[in-house]
Amino acid sequence: MYAIPAGTSVSGHFGTKISPVRCAKVLVYLMSLGIYIQVPFCQTRCTYCNFHTGVVSSARFAPYAAAVQTEIRQHQRRLQQAGIILPGSLAQETVDTVYFGGGTPSLLDPQHLDAMLDAIRETFIHDFREVTLEADPETIDSQKSAAWAAAGINRVSFGVQSFSDVELQAAGRMHRRADIYRAVPILDAAGIGNISFDLIAGLPHQTPESWRNSLDELVQLAPRHVSIYLLEVDEGSRLGSELLRGGTKYSASAVPSDDAMAESYDLARAVLSAAGYEHYEISNFAKPGFASEHNRKYWRRAPYLGFGAGAYSFSGTERWANAHDAADYVQSIASGKIPVEQLEVISTAQALEEELFLGLRQLAGIDMDRLQKFYGVSISDRFLPLESSGLLERDGTVVRLAPKHLSISNEVFVELMR
Repeated sequence: MYAIPAGTSVSGHFGTKISPVRCAKVLVYLMSLGIYIQVPFCQTRCTYCNFHTGVVSSARFAPYAAAVQTEIRQHQRRLQQAGIILPGSLAQETVDTVYFGGGTPSLLDPQHLDAMLDAIRETFIHDFREVTLEADPETIDSQKSAAWAAAGINRVSFGVQSFSDVELQAAGRMHRRADIYRAVPILDAAGIGNISFDLIAGLPHQTPESWRNSLDELVQLAPRHVSIYLLEVDEGSRLGSELLRGGTKYSASAVPSDDAMAESYDLARAVLSAAGYEHYEISNFAKPGFASEHNRKYWRRAPYLGFGAGAYSFSGTERWANAHDAADYVQSIASGKIPVEQLEVISTAQALEEELFLGLRQLAGIDMDRLQKFYGVSISDRFLPLESSGLLERDGTVVRLAPKHLSISNEVFVELMR
């Protein structure tokens, strides 16, 4: 549920302008164009959430959707005002994936989602193959699901997180286990069979038994795609902040240990593999043919455009972000101002670092020869210490994370980037 891969940063200031001259040597994959639409609204804020989202009146939904439509239709002019010139080749690429993320986009009226998709159809060359909507189970009903399918949405990413009501309640989730079982048949009946489930290892009150039960129930429901995340501990969430200061609010004292989370992750890999899921990215598993086409663009550094408050974009040579506050974003669009808040030109060195980091997140690994030929540098020696310690493995010119060390991938990345 990320607008941009974790670990990728942007920097800059509102209204910053830079020279349109591009001198960095960057390997860009122009396979197709993805569009991300950020909907930063929720019914409640989960204790573990560190995203820029808010609980607001539903009266703000329509003005926000209208602002996103305006930004889509006027994106080239507004980006030029910010000093961002889209490559001509990018402007001619076909949009084949759209991802509504958040937040909880399923809170919006279906006509708002349809109108934003229409704005894309009217503005870009398009051939939608995958249109994903993030949704919470309790927001699903037959009427909305049918309207989503009619609008062109053909994939739903569910924030399931757990099948334990105790864990869901402690995390501040609105849904319960029964809502998951109620929602899946409704989507199937509407013709949306491509469903992805998220689970979080490390929620308060989670035990080895409850985690195994969540995995078993997930396998029984057989979604096409699964994302397994480890609980993130940082100051950006209420639970994370409480954990860092050793407090007990938000059931912080009932959070499993790091070792327990790692064991849960390893168990998930084994259970999902046995159920026929392909593990293709550190956090992601799919039935054959159902890997997330949109998210693969992030991991492969393909260009994508983001619309809405806090949405990120990447042209291959630059990365930028819109203002995060939804009210400021709507006001900016309404007054004709530029919503871009952060802007960064990607240097050749940064591009190579991203190739390594994102490449190793994918279980297929990194083709060293391809990168060395393009960037004109030798990178083989960088991997040797990690290979010697068994954290990486090499197969010809391909380097990948050792399967038994996937649960400590962040530590591997830190060592590699030193």
